[in-house]
Amino acid sequence: MAGSGPMTHFRSFWLGAVLALGIAGVAQAQEPQTIGRNNDWIAYTYKSGGKTVCYMASTPLKAEGNYSKRGHIYALVTHHPDAESRGEFSIVTGYTYKTDSEVDVEIGSRTYKLFTDKDRAWAPDGKTDGSIVSAMIKGSKMVVKGVSSRGTRTTDTYSLRGFTATKKLIDKTCRK
Repeated sequence: MAGSGPMTHFRSFWLGAVLALGIAGVAQAQEPQTIGRNNDWIAYTYKSGGKTVCYMASTPLKAEGNYSKRGHIYALVTHHPDAESRGEFSIVTGYTYKTDSEVDVEIGSRTYKLFTDKDRAWAPDGKTDGSIVSAMIKGSKMVVKGVSSRGTRTTDTYSLRGFTATKKLIDKTCRK
């Protein structure tokens, strides 16, 4: 996502708009504001119930799989003030996951298992969220492997360039 051409701005706009709808819910969605960009990661805020939600997102550098159509793909780290949740890691995959399937997230020598629901995957608990985020700070790339409801296997490769600086920005913006 590095670059500043028209496609980058288009992707940034849609990334923010789609994620605000997915995170906040259609009834509460407000247009997200971009608060910073560091290499391959973008930081956003939006208001939900009068409180500021911060999140950071990236799209994969490479998306592999034998599919003819696939929606938007993102990795996210979110600070939710209402849920008292900070550093929640999730994946939006652009397709519906196979029922009861798990997603593998590989960062360095570690592999994490995420549970799935529709087109999203999450860590099973806050401790795992923290471990994933710590690995992302130390790592250079992240590989996410999943299986669609049609049985298609996908592998998405994300750059972690700019992750640490973007994480510091959302931490500062959404302090407790």
